[in-house]
Parts: sequence; structure tokens; C-alpha cells
Amino acid sequence: MRDKKMMRTKPESLSSVLITSFRNRKKRQSESDTCSEEGFPVIASYNVHKCVGRDRKFDPDRICHVIQEIGADIIALQEADSRFGERTGLLDLIGLERDCGLVPVPIAAGTKAHGWHGNVVLFKEGAVRDVHRLKLPGLEPRGALVVELELKLGGTLRIIAAHFGLLRHSRAQQAKALVELLSTRDEQPTILLGDLNEWRLGNGSSLNTFREAFGTLPPAVPSFPSGMPVLALDRIISNRVGLIDHVTAHDSALSRIASDHLPLKAAIRTDILTA
Repeated sequence: MRDKKMMRTKPESLSSVLITSFRNRKKRQSESDTCSEEGFPVIASYNVHKCVGRDRKFDPDRICHVIQEIGADIIALQEADSRFGERTGLLDLIGLERDCGLVPVPIAAGTKAHGWHGNVVLFKEGAVRDVHRLKLPGLEPRGALVVELELKLGGTLRIIAAHFGLLRHSRAQQAKALVELLSTRDEQPTILLGDLNEWRLGNGSSLNTFREAFGTLPPAVPSFPSGMPVLALDRIISNRVGLIDHVTAHDSALSRIASDHLPLKAAIRTDILTA
């Protein structure tokens, strides 16, 4: 029998992650538009950094133009609301509907915020079956949205849009909370996406908590910082083999400056969803 210590995953060092990211950057850029060419719906995740770009300018219009570039059918946004005081939405939702056909999943009436703890889910076609707001544990105020969508092409898809904390212990708690929530609900095709703030893949990574519920995770795609992405802080994962395909960063001249994160996108294999 092999020594159990030998079977433990060796944690990645930050320096090794940086070197690998630099080596693979040209390949990632060439694959950036692949998922939009397959004819399947596109799902995306984008931390819009409260609409403040790398040039420190507050410019919601730039963010809306990047979203238009992505052409997603479903998109989860993080940091779409002001964080302090009364949360207020920062984006032009009317313009997004007009220019992109995207409408937000309704959260609550009578609030100025677009979403829940800054998390917003927008979609083009289909119907919302259920919305669940989850307050995530940890020292920082964080949350997740659990949305069940009936897609126009057929089938029901569960979307979990989340933004994890900066502290390692908090991320572990937050991942556990999501898995525990899933255990109380009917099993169905599910996509988890958002800024999970986790670049580690070793035994100390909060991503390991998802392996039982989601299986093997897709390859990490660096998305931060947007000007020279080296850390895979943003993720799109699913609990069905092949349900998502071509996970890439949306790397354009505008996306490299509009926020400190690049958007992440993937194709939804609806043929597997309805099989």
C-alpha cells in the first residue's frame, strides 16, 4: 500500500502558478472566442469591480460594452452594487436589456440594489422557476444566488452565482455552505460560477470541497489581474460531465482595462442538458 502522505496533492506555489500562466498566455488568447463559435448558449462570469477600471475611472458604460462583447445568454456579475451604506445598483440595466437582451433575475422589490451582496444574474431567454438568496459565512459580507432557470431550448438549469471572501478560512466555510445547500435540494444540472478568490489547487484549497458535488474541476483559467492575468480567481464549474465546454477568459482591449478581472465564459452543451 502506498504511503498516504505520498498520495496527497502537492500544493502549488505562487511562483509556479505565475510561470505557467505566462507560458500559456498566447494559447489562451487564441482560444478566447472559441465557445461562441459552437452554436451553444454562452454562460459567463464577470467581477465588474464596482465599475472602476484599472485606470481608476468609474465608468459603467465600459462594463456594459464588455458585456455586449461577450454576447452571453446567461451572465453572473459580482460587485455590481455599491458596497457600503445602502447598496445601490451601478449598472444601466435598461441599456443592457436594450443592447444585449439581458434581464436581471428578480431579487426583491423596493430595493435600490441590482442583486444580492453585489451578485447579479442576467439572462436572455427562458423563465425563472426559483430564486434563493444565501448569506455566506465569514468575516466579510458575502453572498450567493441560487437560480433555477427553464431554458427556451429545453431543460432546467440551476445557476449558483457566488463571490467568496479574501480570507482562506472564510472561503472554506463558504464552499462548505454551498455544498450543504445542494444536499438539501433535488439533484439537477448545476453550474457554479463567480469570483471564488481561490488560485490554490492543493490540499488547502477551498475548491476541493466541491469535488464530491461537482467531480473533476475544469482546468484553471487565469483572469486576474486583467492587464496580465496570472491567477485563476474566477471559475465556471458544473456537476455534469461535458455540460460546460471551452472555458476561456474574454480577453479584449476593453476588458483589459474596464475592470481588474477579465470575464470568464463557457459554452453550455444543451444537448447534454436535455439528454
